[in-house]
Amino acid sequence: MNQPNWTRRCLALALLAGLASHVGFAQNPNEHWVTTWTAAQLQPPPARLGPVGQPASDAQRALAGFTNQTVRMIVPISVSGRRARVHLSNAYGSTPLVVGAAHLAIRAKDSAIVPGSDRALTFGGKPGFTIPPGASALSDSVDFDAPPLAELAVSVYVPGSTSAPTVHSVGLHTTYVSYTGDATAQVALTAAVTTQSWYWLSGVDVLAPASTAAIVAFGDSITDGARSTPDTNSSWPSRLSRRLLANPATASLAVANQGISGNRILRDGAGASALARFDSDVLSQAGVQWLIVLEGINDIGRATGPNANPADAVTADELIGGLRQMIERAHVRGIRVAGATLTPYTGAAYFSEKGEVIREAVNSWIRTSGAFNAVIDFDAATRDPGNPKQFRPAFDSGDHLHPSDAGYQAMADAIDLAIFGPAPVSTTAAKR
Repeated sequence: MNQPNWTRRCLALALLAGLASHVGFAQNPNEHWVTTWTAAQLQPPPARLGPVGQPASDAQRALAGFTNQTVRMIVPISVSGRRARVHLSNAYGSTPLVVGAAHLAIRAKDSAIVPGSDRALTFGGKPGFTIPPGASALSDSVDFDAPPLAELAVSVYVPGSTSAPTVHSVGLHTTYVSYTGDATAQVALTAAVTTQSWYWLSGVDVLAPASTAAIVAFGDSITDGARSTPDTNSSWPSRLSRRLLANPATASLAVANQGISGNRILRDGAGASALARFDSDVLSQAGVQWLIVLEGINDIGRATGPNANPADAVTADELIGGLRQMIERAHVRGIRVAGATLTPYTGAAYFSEKGEVIREAVNSWIRTSGAFNAVIDFDAATRDPGNPKQFRPAFDSGDHLHPSDAGYQAMADAIDLAIFGPAPVSTTAAKR
């Protein structure tokens, strides 16, 4: 897979820093920026035509790019703040992305927004901005009073033709695309086609009290929420957000979902490898204090399943080495890390007994090594007591790899919220 030049990615971070300031806004020293929603970005798969004799679907056409259209995307935030700003990414674009206009609003229903909540976004005081290939842009902040767990509508108008868009494929929320023209300020996109992906949109930050912080959920499709019911916020990170908000001791914690379906720790594939995207998807997030890592099952399945490629061979020690790298890199930034055990996968298309041995070895290390600040036992929470190598039937979505909605709820319920309390000084020092 063709990945963008990482030098360009570093330049993108510098561009973000340059755009972060804006005219006429003084920040209170008792406040800071915290990410309240994220979507990890990846290169779009090749656009494919529909079956012979049939037109391509809306989603297939979107992968080829947009021309003089507005894209309205629905995003579920976690915590709120008094101001907000939006991140856009052209990380995998092959041409400059010309943004003609962008708006932020609270979603009412379907593509409609709550009247009076709409805010026009600017970039360095201007309504539009051109994002070079491989770069990102951060909007100026706007006064924005959205309640916790609200669904926001981010509308982006592209006046010309774009290349294949940087995308988050498994958005699990309906995205509305106008047939033509700038519809960013419209209450609803009445003439629109729909997809289930997010395009160019990589994050929303809020300005919140200094006590507010973010937890990054970092992983693959099981963190992404694959096979959960669309438009219901049923992934385990979304369900964790609701639990945190309901608990007064943790109500100031945001959850940023940085899962990518198909992602691996050690090798590129569906997006850059976890180690390659760690800086951009974890360390650069605003206000992050905690990291939950659930990754490795794709490394195992691709290396040991029926269609394994010898080039993908992996050992438990190699996966543990990758996890150790993430722990150390997070601790350097003062971020505490919770290690999550890999869930059962007996019956999945790439299951093998050889792979199961590796999974169990990695899980044993996660539970007993003491390398993490905390351990979350998703394996124990979802496995069948009668056959611990497979999901409990009610928690299986049907493919024996991804949880059902009930399974995702069980995962969120298995997280002890007390781990997110203040760390003892001795523990903090020992883990960094």
